Amino acid sequence: MSHRADRGAAETLRRLRAGSGLLTTAALRRLDEQLAWYRDLQAEDRSWVGLVAQAGISSFIAWVEDPEGAPHGAHDVFATAPPELTRSISLQHTLQLVRVIVDVVESHSDELAAPGSERELREAVLRYSREIAFSAAEVYARAAEVRGAWDARLEALVVDALVRGDADSSLRSRVAALGWSGHGATLVMVGTTSPPLDEVRAAELRRATRRAADDALVGIQGERLIVVLGGEGDLLGAALSLVPRFGPDPVVIGPTVAGLEEASRSAQAALAGLSAASAWPSAPRPVLADDLLPERVLSGDSSARASLVEHAYRPLSEAGGALLETLWGYLEHGRSLEAAARVLYVHPNTVRYRLRKIAELTGWDPLDPREGFVLHTALAIGRLDART
Repeated sequence: MSHRADRGAAETLRRLRAGSGLLTTAALRRLDEQLAWYRDLQAEDRSWVGLVAQAGISSFIAWVEDPEGAPHGAHDVFATAPPELTRSISLQHTLQLVRVIVDVVESHSDELAAPGSERELREAVLRYSREIAFSAAEVYARAAEVRGAWDARLEALVVDALVRGDADSSLRSRVAALGWSGHGATLVMVGTTSPPLDEVRAAELRRATRRAADDALVGIQGERLIVVLGGEGDLLGAALSLVPRFGPDPVVIGPTVAGLEEASRSAQAALAGLSAASAWPSAPRPVLADDLLPERVLSGDSSARASLVEHAYRPLSEAGGALLETLWGYLEHGRSLEAAARVLYVHPNTVRYRLRKIAELTGWDPLDPREGFVLHTALAIGRLDART
């Protein structure tokens, strides 16, 4: 570089240093004029953006002093603002910010550059803007990675609280931080994974659940997989679409409840069903937790026991002795209409009529082998409870 060029570069650097305040003021004014999102920011975030703009200009001036090396301090430009700023403005907005700063420096290049050095200054601005754009992308990538790890931990805590029934007043704020809107009903489905989910498959699963329902949470507890779905759409249909994401073992869907506050009931029913599902080898996949009530009773689930009494035994008991007597006679005598009719001293058509009334009253048909087993279990539990 010639002596004259050295003097030109030194003069340009001197002018840039002297004009840094002018550039910062012009950049902030241009931001306010051109970018609506900047005008809509809260005062604190606007001040942080101003500091980023000022740091960018200072870093550019430092690089002009040593143009042969990498842009000095480019990675430090965004370190002046807190990480939370990446939640207030997007990467696209940040790149618009960089573009405005570049335009401001370019528009002032004639007055800031030494005579004859205008082109060199404009080229320097373009090179620096490219580097600073890459730096911004890296900052946002790191922020997304940290935020993703934090969200995964928070999601695990929320799902664990739902499973244990420890939902408290802080639950709603926690799920809101995860993007849960809270509109509509909620259900929980559980199963296992094979092999255990790695980070890539876990991320794919989370994307699939968010496509399937308005709201979704995923809990991965070793090989056990818990999915919480919410929203105003067809939650059961959404759950069915996610079954292929589970391993080959049983998948159990808990009952649909009014909202997240009641999700513990759905989760506990689904988990109890998962523990008891092996007792029904021919169970469909997925299977509803409420279709596993007898197996859940045998495994010691008190809520399943109460549900059978409430929805099967008690309606029959309150309807009168004839229905209970008929059901018991039918189940105890080989599920034969004729044998039950002989024991009860009635016509087989009377037995058939009463069994139809039992199906209408309870929702379980005694003539169906599986539903007859449910009713048989309910009868046994009801009689045991009646003796205590």
